[in-house]
Amino acid sequence: MAGSLRSRNRAVKEPTIAAVEIDEPTSELEIYSKEVLNALIKDNLPPTPNNFSLYFDRLLEDKSESLRKQIHSMLELEESNDDENTIMLEQSLKRGFGSIKNILGVTANLYKNMALMTKILEKKKQELQDNTEIQAAISVASSLESDVSKLNSILKKQSTQMRDFYDETAKIIKGVENETIFDNRYGVYNKRYLMTKIEQEMELIGEFKHKSSLIMIELSRELKESVDNDKAITLMTRTIARLLLKTSRRSDIVAHYGNGVFAMVLKHTDIDSAKKASERLCELVSNSNFFLADREIQLKISIGVTDISTLYTVEEIVVSAMDGIEKAYSDPKIDFAVSLRE
Repeated sequence: MAGSLRSRNRAVKEPTIAAVEIDEPTSELEIYSKEVLNALIKDNLPPTPNNFSLYFDRLLEDKSESLRKQIHSMLELEESNDDENTIMLEQSLKRGFGSIKNILGVTANLYKNMALMTKILEKKKQELQDNTEIQAAISVASSLESDVSKLNSILKKQSTQMRDFYDETAKIIKGVENETIFDNRYGVYNKRYLMTKIEQEMELIGEFKHKSSLIMIELSRELKESVDNDKAITLMTRTIARLLLKTSRRSDIVAHYGNGVFAMVLKHTDIDSAKKASERLCELVSNSNFFLADREIQLKISIGVTDISTLYTVEEIVVSAMDGIEKAYSDPKIDFAVSLRE
């Protein structure tokens, strides 16, 4: 029986997969996609979706303007970004917390007004007691005072409960803020997200041996000193943030490091390419003007450039890029400078 079973198994015909003939790419997009894949294989990188996206953006910079526009229009139709959804959630959460604070403020004012009303009633009652001819009015005032006192006691208790709810909500919001990735003030990623991404990029560099760079950007100190207007400086800094977002690739990380200093993680970008990117940024910003009253101000930035290396900590890499900014300030003829650790 076992033998017959074996013979039947041998007789079963294995399913075959028909060979599919793949046509050569014909459209510009197909040709370009194949070029991206070949570049990944040449650089010995696995063609994962993330790596393909990085190379897709990087190689696109050297293509014709018509091809770039065609591809960007396609990407806009299909783009779905989880980080953007997270950012929208964070903004909604913070707006909700602001509404809770407003409710607590209104409740506190109501309690203060009730306390004030109680004092007024006590004063009026004392005035009535000084007049012996209106004992009936005194009785009415005493009854009203008792009712107001009860209402005040209830309101005080509810106000305390609401404050406890507020404190509990504040702790929850604080916990969420410690995990946020978005900087509300400038509309870019925050420092926490930046440091995490640099660390992740260092791990990828250690594994796949590619090159990536970090640039730090700030509004020119000379420009800030000449303006000497905090509100105007804030608006100019926000303009810089928008320009950074406008010129960055989808794979780049644009973040606010702190005190008006921004950072860009340029993945799969060596120092020479990072210098070219910095030059383009400086040119883009210098062509943008800011109007303060009747004064037209030409915007200017200073940039520090460094490489992301597995030999150093995240903090050391950031400090190196910040040193690049100081190096740029030391020479009035340049707006960006490279700083590499020895």
